[in-house]
Amino acid sequence: MTYAVIRTGGKQYRVSAGDTVRVEKLPGDRGGRVVFDQVLLVGEEASTKVGEPLVKGAKVEGEIIEQGRGEKLIVFKFRRRKRYRRKAGHRQSFTAVKITGVQT
Repeated sequence: MTYAVIRTGGKQYRVSAGDTVRVEKLPGDRGGRVVFDQVLLVGEEASTKVGEPLVKGAKVEGEIIEQGRGEKLIVFKFRRRKRYRRKAGHRQSFTAVKITGVQT
Protein backbone atom coordinates (compact mmCIF):
# COMPACT_ATOMS: atom_id res chain seq x y z
CA MET A 1 0.00 0.00 0.00
CA THR A 2 1.36 3.37 -1.02
CA TYR A 3 1.26 6.29 1.39
CA ALA A 4 2.48 9.87 1.30
CA VAL A 5 3.22 12.75 3.63
CA ILE A 6 1.74 15.99 2.28
CA ARG A 7 1.98 19.59 3.45
CA THR A 8 -1.06 21.87 3.36
CA GLY A 9 -2.22 24.72 5.55
CA GLY A 10 1.08 24.77 7.44
CA LYS A 11 0.61 21.20 8.67
CA GLN A 12 1.73 17.77 7.53
CA TYR A 13 -0.54 14.76 7.02
CA ARG A 14 0.20 11.07 6.34
CA VAL A 15 -2.34 9.87 3.78
CA SER A 16 -3.05 6.90 1.57
CA ALA A 17 -5.77 6.08 -0.96
CA GLY A 18 -9.19 5.82 0.69
CA ASP A 19 -8.33 7.99 3.72
CA THR A 20 -10.45 10.97 4.77
CA VAL A 21 -8.59 13.91 6.30
CA ARG A 22 -9.68 17.28 7.67
CA VAL A 23 -7.38 20.03 6.45
CA GLU A 24 -7.40 23.79 6.69
CA LYS A 25 -10.06 25.38 4.46
CA LEU A 26 -9.43 25.00 0.74
CA PRO A 27 -11.32 26.72 -2.09
CA GLY A 28 -13.84 24.56 -3.90
CA ASP A 29 -17.27 23.01 -3.58
CA ARG A 30 -18.46 19.60 -2.47
CA GLY A 31 -17.55 16.97 -5.06
CA GLY A 32 -14.72 19.10 -6.45
CA ARG A 33 -11.24 17.77 -7.10
CA VAL A 34 -8.13 18.90 -5.27
CA VAL A 35 -4.46 18.11 -5.99
CA PHE A 36 -1.75 18.30 -3.34
CA ASP A 37 1.60 18.82 -5.04
CA GLN A 38 3.68 19.47 -1.93
CA VAL A 39 4.58 15.84 -1.25
CA LEU A 40 7.38 15.43 1.30
CA LEU A 41 7.62 11.63 1.32
CA VAL A 42 6.24 8.69 -0.64
CA GLY A 43 6.41 5.24 0.91
CA GLU A 44 5.68 1.83 -0.50
CA GLU A 45 6.09 -1.67 0.87
CA ALA A 46 9.52 -2.07 -0.72
CA SER A 47 10.97 1.45 -0.84
CA THR A 48 10.63 5.00 0.43
CA LYS A 49 11.32 8.24 -1.44
CA VAL A 50 12.19 11.23 0.71
CA GLY A 51 12.06 14.68 -0.86
CA GLU A 52 14.67 17.38 -0.61
CA PRO A 53 12.36 19.11 0.41
CA LEU A 54 9.72 17.81 -2.07
CA VAL A 55 9.48 14.58 -4.06
CA LYS A 56 9.74 15.52 -7.75
CA GLY A 57 6.75 14.51 -9.87
CA ALA A 58 4.71 13.18 -6.94
CA LYS A 59 1.18 14.33 -6.27
CA VAL A 60 -1.82 13.30 -4.21
CA GLU A 61 -5.34 13.65 -5.58
CA GLY A 62 -8.50 13.96 -3.55
CA GLU A 63 -12.18 14.81 -3.62
CA ILE A 64 -13.83 17.42 -1.40
CA ILE A 65 -16.44 15.74 0.79
CA GLU A 66 -17.42 18.60 3.08
CA GLN A 67 -16.78 22.28 3.80
CA GLY A 68 -17.54 23.03 7.41
CA ARG A 69 -16.58 24.57 10.71
CA GLY A 70 -15.25 22.82 13.79
CA GLU A 71 -16.61 22.90 17.30
CA LYS A 72 -16.72 26.17 19.17
CA LEU A 73 -13.79 27.02 21.41
CA ILE A 74 -14.12 29.57 24.19
CA VAL A 75 -11.26 32.04 24.55
CA PHE A 76 -11.42 33.53 28.05
CA LYS A 77 -8.91 36.11 29.30
CA PHE A 78 -8.90 37.11 32.95
CA ARG A 79 -6.71 39.28 35.20
CA ARG A 80 -7.50 38.97 38.85
CA ARG A 81 -8.15 42.13 40.89
CA LYS A 82 -8.03 44.30 37.75
CA ARG A 83 -11.65 44.01 36.59
CA TYR A 84 -10.43 42.61 33.28
CA ARG A 85 -12.42 39.86 31.57
CA ARG A 86 -12.75 39.07 27.88
CA LYS A 87 -14.76 36.21 26.46
CA ALA A 88 -14.76 35.27 22.80
CA GLY A 89 -15.59 32.21 20.76
CA HIS A 90 -13.84 30.73 17.76
CA ARG A 91 -14.80 28.10 15.16
CA GLN A 92 -12.08 27.02 12.75
CA SER A 93 -13.11 26.35 9.15
CA PHE A 94 -12.07 23.04 7.60
CA THR A 95 -12.33 21.01 4.42
CA ALA A 96 -12.83 17.24 4.58
CA VAL A 97 -10.99 15.55 1.71
CA LYS A 98 -11.19 11.90 0.64
CA ILE A 99 -7.88 10.80 -0.88
CA THR A 100 -8.44 9.10 -4.24
CA GLY A 101 -4.86 8.38 -5.30
CA VAL A 102 -1.15 8.78 -4.65
CA GLN A 103 1.05 9.18 -7.73
CA THR A 104 4.82 8.91 -7.55
